[in-house]
Amino acid sequence: MKRIVITVLAAAAIAAAAITISANVMVKRTAKGLCYDDTAAIPYRRVGLLLGTSKLNRHGGPNPYFTRRIKACAALYHAGKISKVLVSGDNSRIGYNEPEDMRQALVEAGVPDSVIVLDYAGFRTYDSMVRAKKVFGQQRLTVVSQPWHNERALYIAHRIGVDAIAYNAADFENRQWKLRLTVREWLARTKMAVDLLSLHDPHFLGEPIEI
Repeated sequence: MKRIVITVLAAAAIAAAAITISANVMVKRTAKGLCYDDTAAIPYRRVGLLLGTSKLNRHGGPNPYFTRRIKACAALYHAGKISKVLVSGDNSRIGYNEPEDMRQALVEAGVPDSVIVLDYAGFRTYDSMVRAKKVFGQQRLTVVSQPWHNERALYIAHRIGVDAIAYNAADFENRQWKLRLTVREWLARTKMAVDLLSLHDPHFLGEPIEI
């Protein structure tokens, strides 16, 4: 019995590793040539989808991922490469509102409030991408986030039939954070693969909203 249990656990571990590696390879392959670092090179898309993150880090200080996404999105808008900004983030608990924090930061960066639309139910990247299509009616858009995040978002877009490209916000160069982020991202890509296999809807959908 002990040998059987060990065999089953080993098989499960191998299967999980295979899914993780496969998901990472597929994400990299799909995103190749679709991520841009230069506002002059990226094609125009009417709507930019800014993916949410916390304004503050876990120590209560400024989150560099947040500030750099805001800077990238504002640069894209001021370069005339997007006309509208769909901010999708988490607002699942009282006192925590990623979309509103990002809206305020974008306005401070010179993006008109009138061109910003908020999605309060972007609890995960999968939810943000599916809601961008099913709730906000977007078939073509530019995703704005860090490179590793953009790659995953583009793969989800590809799988759900959205024509997406991405603009890379500057990454945060810190060895400790980088290692933690790499592990977290690989796990997120594994979860993404499971989500796409099941093709379930996000936590919330709702009535269509026109941008």
